[in-house]
Amino acid sequence: MIGTSATAAGLGEFIDASPSPFHVCATAAGVLDAAGYTRLYEEQNWPSAAGRHYVIRGGSIIAWSGGADTGAGFRIVGGHTDSPNLRLKQHPDRNDAGVGVVALEPYGGAWLNSWLDRDLGLSGRLAYRTATGVEHRLILIDEPVLRVPQLAIHLSEDRKGVSLDPQKHVNAIWHTADAEPDILSWVARRAGIEPVDLLGWDLMTHDVTPSRIIGAEQDLLSAPRLDNQGTCYAGLRALLDADDQVAARQHESEPVGHRPARMLALFDHEEVGSGSERGAASDFLATICERIVLAERGSRADYLRAMASSFCVSGDMAHATHPNYPDRHEPNHRITINGGPVLKVNQNLRYASDSLGEAVFAVACADAGVPLQRYTHRADLPCGSTIGPITATRTGLRTVDVGAPQLAMHSSRELMGTHDVPMYSAALQAFYLSTAR
Repeated sequence: MIGTSATAAGLGEFIDASPSPFHVCATAAGVLDAAGYTRLYEEQNWPSAAGRHYVIRGGSIIAWSGGADTGAGFRIVGGHTDSPNLRLKQHPDRNDAGVGVVALEPYGGAWLNSWLDRDLGLSGRLAYRTATGVEHRLILIDEPVLRVPQLAIHLSEDRKGVSLDPQKHVNAIWHTADAEPDILSWVARRAGIEPVDLLGWDLMTHDVTPSRIIGAEQDLLSAPRLDNQGTCYAGLRALLDADDQVAARQHESEPVGHRPARMLALFDHEEVGSGSERGAASDFLATICERIVLAERGSRADYLRAMASSFCVSGDMAHATHPNYPDRHEPNHRITINGGPVLKVNQNLRYASDSLGEAVFAVACADAGVPLQRYTHRADLPCGSTIGPITATRTGLRTVDVGAPQLAMHSSRELMGTHDVPMYSAALQAFYLSTAR
C-alpha cells in the first residue's frame, strides 16, 4: 500500500474540530498552513510562480499543489463540507409550557429521529457591524445547550412512536426561566459581540458527543458527519502525502515528467443541491482553475486545453450493506465495512462514473494496493447523488464517483470501519500520482 498519514483517530479529531462547513474550511486551512501552503484571496492578484496555495469561499475550500501544465491539466479530488443537521430560523425564540424553545429547520436530508434526545451544541458564522463596516466571525459552542426531547411512549396513539413533522417536532428546549435572554443575543455575547451589532447568522446544531473508535477489535469509528468529512479528511491527507511523494522523487533525481497540478475541491451546500455561490454548481472550481493558468501567463486556450486533460474524482461516502436490511441493497453487490474504497455507478447519472472513469480509479486502487468494491443502487429505490454529475456538467471534466463504505448515512451519528480510512486516502493519493486517464 502507498504510505498514508490518514488514520481513523485523525479523522475523528478532524470531525470533532469541524461541526460546520465553515469550521471544516478552517480546520483544513490550519493543516495546509502547517504544510507550507499559502492562502490566496480571489479579489487580489495571484503569484505567477507555481506553488502550493488555497482559497476559501464561505464554507468551500480549494487547495492545489503544482503548476498548470496544460498538457497534464489537473488531478482533482472533490467532496463536500456540509452535512444534514438542524439550523436556527430567523426568529427562533418562543416560550411554551414554561420552557424556552428554539425553532429549528432541518437542513438537507436529515434523518430526523436520530436528532431526538441528543445533547446539541451550536456552531457556524456570525455577521456583525463594526466601526469600519461588516465583519464575520466563526462561532463554536461545543457544549450541551439544546435538546429535542422525544415524545413519551405513553402519549403516542399506538405506542409505536410518531411520524415527525419537521415544522412542529424538531424544535429544541434550552432553558426553563422566563428571564433568560433570547438565544441570538446569548450566542452573540458568547462570541464577544454586542447583540445590537449582530446583523446575520448561519447557525446550526451538532451532537457534542465526541467521535469514538469502538468495537471489540477497535475496528469501527462512531462519529457524526462522516458523510462527507470522511472524504474531506482522506482527500486532505492524500494531497499532502502526494506532495511528499513527489518531493522525494525529485530529491532522488527520479524523473517525474510533466505532472498535473494536484487539487482538493471541497464544496458547501451539496446536501441541498449545490446551487449557491460556493456550491459545486457555481463557478468556483472553473474560476480557480482558469486563474491558475492565467497567473502563469497562459491563455484562455491554454486553460481549455488544461481542462480537457484533467480528471476529477468525486468523493462521497458510500452505503455499506446493512446487516439488518439486506433486502434494501442490490443483489450481488455486497459492500463491506473495512472492505476498501467503493466505486459508485448509476445508469441514470445520479453518479458521474462511466467505464473510462471506472478504469482510472481501478488503476489507482491497484497502485495503492487496496481492494476495490463496486456499488449499484437498487433500481426500485431513489438513488442519492453527489457533486460528481454537477461538476462534470459545469466544467466538462471527466469524473468518477467513489467513496468509503459506511452505515447510518444522514443520521446525527454514523458508522464506518477504521481500516477504510487509510485505504480510502491511499487510493486518492495514488490517483493524484497516477497518469492514467
